[in-house]
Amino acid sequence: MLRVEQARAGYGAVEVLRGISLTVDEGEIVTLIGANGAGKTTTLHTLSGLVQLTGGRITFLGENIAGVPAHELVRRGLVHAPEGRKIFSRLTVLENLEMGAYTRRDPDGIARDLARVFELFPILAERRRQAGGTLSGGEQQMLAVGRAMMARPRLLLLDEPSLGLAPLIVARIFEVIRELSKSGVTILLVEQNARMALRLAHRGYVMETGAILLADAASALLENETVRAAYLGE
Repeated sequence: MLRVEQARAGYGAVEVLRGISLTVDEGEIVTLIGANGAGKTTTLHTLSGLVQLTGGRITFLGENIAGVPAHELVRRGLVHAPEGRKIFSRLTVLENLEMGAYTRRDPDGIARDLARVFELFPILAERRRQAGGTLSGGEQQMLAVGRAMMARPRLLLLDEPSLGLAPLIVARIFEVIRELSKSGVTILLVEQNARMALRLAHRGYVMETGAILLADAASALLENETVRAAYLGE
């Protein structure tokens, strides 16, 4: 579904991605782990059209997407739930979710997906008329994931969905990620909790200073001595 070949990108004169290559196959959960500053978020920003590719190639569903605007990538099914949630704080929960579906023109399908979001996150249904900015951090993360779901993604990019959340909320977020995968959504996950991410994912990549250091089955990375020492605290 997604193929990244020797991708280079950055901010102005600062190159962050130094020729990374990775693939995500349809139906997979693939996780990208690494220390802060390794380039994980920049990778997702580049994939979703927020940062310009300066070298290499990215194909999604067989088509070269370099230079394709972010809103057009959403229409094609590549959807990004960013780090820090980035919800619309002055809009209600319902309005935030409706914004997730702004590229769609299928009212019946939108209504079904909205019902699905409320089924997965009942607290959002309870707070549907409440301003997004008044929600707790965990509720805002649920809203960010729900908003991304409303775009009906083929490939969902999730950036640090557990960051700063209580363990019970983290467990619920990961349950929903698993359910989304079972429903047919392909997922590329950037996650600080490497152990949870690798237990959830099919495959994983380890990034270091803008490059891919390791790539393997998630189960193998869990047993890798380098990964265990650097990212699992063992």
